[in-house]
Amino acid sequence: MTVFIQYLVNGLSMGSVYAIIALGYTMVYGIAKMLNFAHGDVIMVGAYVSFCATSYLGLPGWVSVILSCVVCTVLGVLIEGLAYKPLRQAPSLAVLITAIGVSYFLQNSALLIWKAAARVYPPVVEGSMQLFGGKLTVSYVSLLTIAACVVIMIGLTTFVNKSKMGKAMRACSEDKAAAQLMGINVNATISATFAIGSALAAIAGVLLCSYSPVLQPTTGAMPGIKAFDAAVFGGIGSIPGAFVGGILIGIIEAMAQAYISTSLANSIVFGVLIIVLLVKPAGLLGKYVPEKV
Repeated sequence: MTVFIQYLVNGLSMGSVYAIIALGYTMVYGIAKMLNFAHGDVIMVGAYVSFCATSYLGLPGWVSVILSCVVCTVLGVLIEGLAYKPLRQAPSLAVLITAIGVSYFLQNSALLIWKAAARVYPPVVEGSMQLFGGKLTVSYVSLLTIAACVVIMIGLTTFVNKSKMGKAMRACSEDKAAAQLMGINVNATISATFAIGSALAAIAGVLLCSYSPVLQPTTGAMPGIKAFDAAVFGGIGSIPGAFVGGILIGIIEAMAQAYISTSLANSIVFGVLIIVLLVKPAGLLGKYVPEKV
């Protein structure tokens, strides 16, 4: 039983990272109606900024997290302004290709700056606690990751539902033209969405590398894809859906690695996603909205 709980805790921890990343995906899609496939590489940039702050500048872990959030927030706004804003009226395929191009640009920039060699990332929190007489080990990083995910999800939901900017985001999500006629600055609202999503990516990058302490230019690629699947799994555009989808993807992955096959874990995760979407195309918590003609 304790072995199962150990795998469950591992799945919750990794799933919390996926959920934080998925929240960034779902916010951008819900408001800008675009898939920012460069989001996973913003995670990598955030992790490298934190790594440099702690390893080279000697800053405390919490300071490096704040610095990473600031850098990624600025990066997210720049990406939106330079790469996506000119394509606001372009076909979705053009935006998708641009997002892939930005992703490769960030990866290759990191390759030039930090080289291809993997770095050992120093965790923001060290140590663990023993439960059930030492049979169950729970690291403080896992507890921090789960707690951070819950706090972020609650805070983001409150922000979107209660704040003036959050209401503007929901209005833009419903109808950008009508929102603009009501005096809402659509461009500023979309930029704010990218800023928030990129800050979340920075936090996710730090937590991801603290949990799995290997950092390289492709670090954010696979977690980014899994987080996107988590957003679709839970219902893209839904904040609670991104949270639930991320947690479930993490648990499925952990259980598949433990009880089926490590090499097949990714295939099982994507297979479960396909089955769920065949049954419920809008995702677990997503709503089907018919297109008005």
